[in-house]
Amino acid sequence: MQGAVVPMSEVEPGCHLGSGCGFPAPDASIFDIEPYFGNFTKPVFLLLLGSLLIIIFFLAAFRRPQLIPSKLQSIGEMGYLFIRDGISREVIGKDGDRFVPLLFSIFFFVWIGNLWGIIPGAQFPVNSRFAFPVGLAITVWCIYMFLGMRHQGPIKFFTNMMFPPGMPKAIYIILAPIELISNVLVRPVTLSIRLFANMFAGHLLLTVFTVAAFYLASPSVIGILGSATSFLMTVIFTAFEALIQALQAYIFTLLTAVYIAGSLHAEH
Repeated sequence: MQGAVVPMSEVEPGCHLGSGCGFPAPDASIFDIEPYFGNFTKPVFLLLLGSLLIIIFFLAAFRRPQLIPSKLQSIGEMGYLFIRDGISREVIGKDGDRFVPLLFSIFFFVWIGNLWGIIPGAQFPVNSRFAFPVGLAITVWCIYMFLGMRHQGPIKFFTNMMFPPGMPKAIYIILAPIELISNVLVRPVTLSIRLFANMFAGHLLLTVFTVAAFYLASPSVIGILGSATSFLMTVIFTAFEALIQALQAYIFTLLTAVYIAGSLHAEH
C-alpha cells in the first residue's frame, strides 16, 4: 500500500512516491554486507585500507623531518601534539609521554574507521559493526589490567580499586563490589557500546534521509518539497556526523588515557 512502511530488504527497484510501494524504511539489514570472498567483507577492507592510509600519511609526514616543517609535516605534528598535550600529559601527567604512540594510534584508528561513514564510495563506518569496538575495548582493558597489576601489585591493584580511602568502613560492604564490577566488567562494555551505538545510529539516520530524498522525488508539490527537505537534512546530518565521528574518537582515546592513569597510580 502506498504510504506504508516496508523493510528496505523487501523493496523492489524503482520504488518511489507515487509508484504504489511504501517507504523503504532502512533497518538493521543495511549493516549486513555480503563478503567479497570468504570472511573478507567491506568493513574489513575499509579497516585495512584506513590503517594503511594512516601509516603512509605519517611515514610521509615524518620521513625527513625539518626544522622548518613542510605542510605535510605541520599537519602530522599538529596531530601528534594534540594527542600528547591535549590528552596524554593532561590526563596521565609526566608518565604519559611513553603512552603517546598508543593513544595516537588509537585516536587515528578509531577516527578514520568512523570517517568512512561519510566518504563517498565507502559510506560505511567500520565501528558500526560491534566486533570492532569490542576488539578495541578488550585491548584497552587488557592494557589497563596489565599496567595496574604491574605498577600497583596484583592484590594492591584490586584493593585500591575496591576500597578508596576516606570512606566510612561500613560503606565498603556496598561500595567494594560496585567498584570491582564497575572497573573490571562495566568499563570495557560501556567503552565499546558507546562507540558502536553512536556510529550505528548515525549511519542509520543518514540512510533514512538519503533514501527519503530519492523516494519522495516526484513531479508533485509534496514530492519536491519532501525530497528537497530530506536532501538538506542529509547534508546537515552529514556535517553533524563528521563532528560526532571525531568526538567519539577523542572520547575513546581520552577514556583510554584515564584508565591508564588509574592503573599507574591508585585513585584517591
